Amino acid sequence: MADWLANISGEISSFIWGLPLIILLVGTGLYLTVRLAFFSFRMLPYALRITFKKHDQESTGDISHFQALMTALAATVGTGNVVGVATAVVAGGPGAVFWMWITALVGMATKYSEGVLGVKYRQKNAKGEMSGGPMYYIEKGLGQKWLAMLFAVFAVFAAIFGIGNMIQANAASDVANDVFNIPLWVTGLVFAVLVGLVIIGGVKSIGRTASIIVPVMVVFYLIAGFIIIFLNIDAVPEAFGLIFRDAFTGQAVAGGAIGTVIQMGVARGLFSNEAGLGTGGIAAAAARTDVPARQALISMTQVFIDTIIVCTVTGLTLTMANLYATGTEGAALTAQSFEALLPGYGDVIVAVTLLSFIFSTILGWAYFGEKCFTYLVGDNLTMLYRVIFVLAIIPGATLSLETVWNLGDIFNGLMAIPNLIGLLFLSGVIVKETKRFNELRATEKKKTA
Repeated sequence: MADWLANISGEISSFIWGLPLIILLVGTGLYLTVRLAFFSFRMLPYALRITFKKHDQESTGDISHFQALMTALAATVGTGNVVGVATAVVAGGPGAVFWMWITALVGMATKYSEGVLGVKYRQKNAKGEMSGGPMYYIEKGLGQKWLAMLFAVFAVFAAIFGIGNMIQANAASDVANDVFNIPLWVTGLVFAVLVGLVIIGGVKSIGRTASIIVPVMVVFYLIAGFIIIFLNIDAVPEAFGLIFRDAFTGQAVAGGAIGTVIQMGVARGLFSNEAGLGTGGIAAAAARTDVPARQALISMTQVFIDTIIVCTVTGLTLTMANLYATGTEGAALTAQSFEALLPGYGDVIVAVTLLSFIFSTILGWAYFGEKCFTYLVGDNLTMLYRVIFVLAIIPGATLSLETVWNLGDIFNGLMAIPNLIGLLFLSGVIVKETKRFNELRATEKKKTA
């Protein structure tokens, strides 16, 4: 049964992640980058700077700029950075890391655009909380409610059965069992209880928790990665060289399958930073902000931090350790690679940071899925969603790695399609809001001059 499910889900995943979706995903990001005159590149320093400024208490929203970013980062910095990079390198070779970078570079404009539309078309729900994201800008901006509902359905399934829950639980149980010999079901049960305690408090509780856990764990993981890079500095140029060479030759993959290299790099890049999935718009909509573009710029920094920085550290470590062809995969491969280059500490560092990342990721996706669920059925069944979400953690911890990742890729691809359609048709609105922000910023500069 398990093999059958893995095979069927694998075939569906390969079909969805064919050339058309890859072109749509990368093409949308490239189109938005060019149409916005490379605004995402030019404004990255400014975006990083304002991320940590004190937010405007008088602006409309539920949480601060920083908490909104941490909620978005909580949902992305996790298995995609540790396990996702490992699965990409195993299946596609080190060259897959290059295509993750490409996805991120064009994905910054995509994430920015999701943030702009998420804030512009957001609305208050019956509880007085902000709700926004693709389901709202597709319905209100495009006037296509059926497409908005389709996105919301796929997002709910992704949150409960894919990227947001079962994949996370599976990676947590895998690394806890491999490093600490903890039974799979025990890890699933513990995570279910802890997640349940936090998500009862809603987005404010999630935002507070994420703003504490995420920065500490990201810095901890990066310090460990930079120590490994520094201790093995002589191997770094060759590792980068292999990544670039393999990106266009596919020599590290059986049969030189260059298509596999690109497919895995793009799919895992999307899994890691979620640029194109639409979740950035859901998180941005909750933020206190005076203008859509300002929060959108902050949301955009998540892609840079997540993929260009964190995934690169993982990718370099995996390439330098050269264990990706040994048959080991997933979290175990990353843990063993860190251990090989930092003996006595590496596997524990990966285990501790990954478990923390996973916990925060599940929290972030619990919020995203809840917003899509309430869009479909209203606010009265919120608790039902939370119960189902928490209960799904336990079986997710015990399923095979291949099956849960296939399911995650399927729902990711299905989510991306209606969202990317929305971004393309609403690109004019994005450009208009960007011009409005530039005018506002010019006025602010004159006042302070």
